Amino acid sequence: MLLHIRRLGLSGYEDTWHAMQDFTASRDAETPDELWLTEHAPIYTLGLNRRDATPPLRADIPLLAVDRGGKITYHGPGQVVIYLLLDLGRRGWTIRDVVNAMEQSIVDLLAQYNVTAHARADAPGVYVGEAKIASLGLRIKQQRCYHGLALNVDMDLGPFSAIDPCGYKGMPVTQIRDLSLPLTPPQTGERLLALLAEKLGYTENELLRTESL
Repeated sequence: MLLHIRRLGLSGYEDTWHAMQDFTASRDAETPDELWLTEHAPIYTLGLNRRDATPPLRADIPLLAVDRGGKITYHGPGQVVIYLLLDLGRRGWTIRDVVNAMEQSIVDLLAQYNVTAHARADAPGVYVGEAKIASLGLRIKQQRCYHGLALNVDMDLGPFSAIDPCGYKGMPVTQIRDLSLPLTPPQTGERLLALLAEKLGYTENELLRTESL
């Protein structure tokens, strides 16, 4: 089975979200899985875990309630976002399998540059020390998932200070640039795509690059 990889460039969050919903609703048993690589204009998104969620302390960036797991996070240019549109049932994956693949891909990418990163059972995502460098969130419908991961690369981290990142008050946030790694967002995206496809069990011969929706 082929894996389609789409490179969307800078995309509107809401339009991309609805495109994921439409793709998932219309796919059938033969539809190949897809990974979408993108960046977004500045936006806060609030996931389905909205209990005790605190709104942002600034009004110049829009807030959108969405259907992924988790609480509030921020997206902006310079952050690599990869959406996973997968048929879990077809390949016998559990949600934990997919989360592990996302987390380990990021950990392995950073390890290539001698940076030790780790996941946390109590706070999904990837961390360098105590600082969060990547957020995760998925939506599952009829054994098919969408949404995915967001890795901070070279962005303005200021908007994170106006929220409790993923619901954790005062959680520090970091990014690849602040670790002095020689990676741009495009380079990071390509390397992370390759690692993630491998972790999901796809070979190079199964990758089909498709540029548009």
